[in-house]
Amino acid sequence: MSNLSKAVTAILVLLFLAGIGFFLLPKLGYNIIPPKKPIAIIKNQKIELLVVRSQKDKEIGLSSHKNLPNNQGMLFPFDKPGYYSFWMKNMKFPIDIIYINDNKIVTIYENAKVPIVSQGNPPIYNPTSPADTVLEINAGLSKKYNLKTGDKITYENFSG
Repeated sequence: MSNLSKAVTAILVLLFLAGIGFFLLPKLGYNIIPPKKPIAIIKNQKIELLVVRSQKDKEIGLSSHKNLPNNQGMLFPFDKPGYYSFWMKNMKFPIDIIYINDNKIVTIYENAKVPIVSQGNPPIYNPTSPADTVLEINAGLSKKYNLKTGDKITYENFSG
């Protein structure tokens, strides 16, 4: 067998194996195509979501981030509506805190500031009515997007 025919045979074998892998891996639970990122849409503004589900991740929240791109937010879904408290402990940048229930905004705290250590514990933020989700975005975006209580939120690639 010549070198050329060996090379052609090797390429054909590799293509065959790649084809088998392409069809077999999804059946074994492996994603070949990465999942689409979840997005919140409020007043035609799309916000790419970082979704936190575990209690530990909810406690850390954005405090582990140095900043947040303007097109991103952190979403905290809860199992049932309640008066969930948030604070700015260890935060490095100001944010807007948006409480949501049944896909509608129920409370907005604009420009929650970075705490000053010498002033003790930072303020605690609570919704005015029960919420099943909280969205944190960069400070000033609520005002820029003219978000108001009662505004509807829809989601793409996300289910509570």
